Amino acid sequence: MTRIAYKEFLGNSPDWFKTSILVFLVLCIPLKMVVGTTVLGWMFLAMFILTLAMALKCYPLQSGGLLGLAILALGLTSPETVWHEIQANLGVLALLIFMVSFIYFMKPLLTFVFAKLIMNVQSKWMLSLMFSMMAAFLSAFLDALTVTAVLITVFVALYGVYERIHSTDDTDFDQNGISDQQQLSGDTLEEFRAFIRSLVMHGAIGTALGGVTTMVGEPQNLLIADKMGWNFIQFAQEMSHVTIPAVIAGFLTCIVLELTGVLGYGGKLDPQVRAILKGYIQEQDEKRTQREVYGLIIQGLCGVLLVVGLALHIMEVGLIGLCLLVAVTALTGIKEEHQIGRAFEESLPFVSLLCIFFIVVGMIHDLHLFSPIIQWVLGLPIEDQPRAFFLANGLLSAISDNVFVATVYINEVKAAFDAGDISRAHFDSLAVSINAGTNLPSVATPNGQAAFLFLLTSALAPLIQLGYVRMVIMAFPYTIVLTIVGFLYQ
Repeated sequence: MTRIAYKEFLGNSPDWFKTSILVFLVLCIPLKMVVGTTVLGWMFLAMFILTLAMALKCYPLQSGGLLGLAILALGLTSPETVWHEIQANLGVLALLIFMVSFIYFMKPLLTFVFAKLIMNVQSKWMLSLMFSMMAAFLSAFLDALTVTAVLITVFVALYGVYERIHSTDDTDFDQNGISDQQQLSGDTLEEFRAFIRSLVMHGAIGTALGGVTTMVGEPQNLLIADKMGWNFIQFAQEMSHVTIPAVIAGFLTCIVLELTGVLGYGGKLDPQVRAILKGYIQEQDEKRTQREVYGLIIQGLCGVLLVVGLALHIMEVGLIGLCLLVAVTALTGIKEEHQIGRAFEESLPFVSLLCIFFIVVGMIHDLHLFSPIIQWVLGLPIEDQPRAFFLANGLLSAISDNVFVATVYINEVKAAFDAGDISRAHFDSLAVSINAGTNLPSVATPNGQAAFLFLLTSALAPLIQLGYVRMVIMAFPYTIVLTIVGFLYQ
């Protein structure tokens, strides 16, 4: 029975990972008495990061969830604190549930548009730059999670086209006399995966480049703007001396990475694969019925309404997603419960994982794990504080929730301003540093950006073999460049 229990524990995850989780869960009780709550809190944080790193072998909801339950059981945080974090981030959860589900029903249009783009733009560096720029532009007005959901939907659909052709006998879409199945076998699949990985990483980084520029780009931006009393224009102006150089540097980094082909970039679409996919897409275009054309038109109109609604911020992002979800399904004849249910399959596991993540955030808050760093920065000379805040924010945001980090820092700084310890001008400069720090260096790991974590745990990641370590490696040059630029322009 014991053997069966061990085998069933976390399913077919690697034995060393199972053992690590079990041993830590058993030892955490005596460790609390030996090393104290603070050290144990950092150990829990390290173990949680490990569960995220193993996302492709074991979805973090189970392994990370067990750690979360242990945190609650040991009293390292309270259910009340966790519930407060969930309530504070209800907008993010609603966004994930409804916006991602709405994007699911936009899949035909998104696949149509992006497939045309990928098939017709021959230059890989130009294509990568276009993806990065589009993601940056959209993320300046939309939430990065929404943009990432779009990227995931597009590439899952494109990969599905590849798989469909590869699994079908006797097709020859490029009309060269050789079966498509034969041409798409072997190393061609790995090349195709590398091609998609590089594009999706450029796009994901692009969401961070655009997200830092406006008050609606990231959740923490809204928080900081509220504390500072900045409107949309003021926020963009205050941040511009940092964001403009950072965005330019990010785009240049994209070009350099594609031209040099280092760290997993530079993957190209094989000409044979391009010809086959293009032939398949052309055939699908010719077969498209009037009903399908009508569906594309409705999806396009809903897409326009999405951009307008989010840009004008007419209501909470999650509610916009819900309204458009109702509209696109009602107008395109989707009425069965099981059809609608499929749209929620991608988002709900991640929503559950975020709630587990809030347990870790609550632990960090209750144990004051980051307080020594904050106090050290506030004790530096005034002229050194902006850059110190930027680096401290960047470091913490790379391993923790950037909304939480921004909340802690901006509250501490506002308290100093209210007490008369710093001037308004210095308050403004520190707010800029906090915002830049929680956005730019946080691209280092999937922990730093909810959109990155969403990508890591999405259906796309295992298809293209995009794991935690690979994401860190591919994000590394962006991390270095954006950190240096952000630091210099404080």
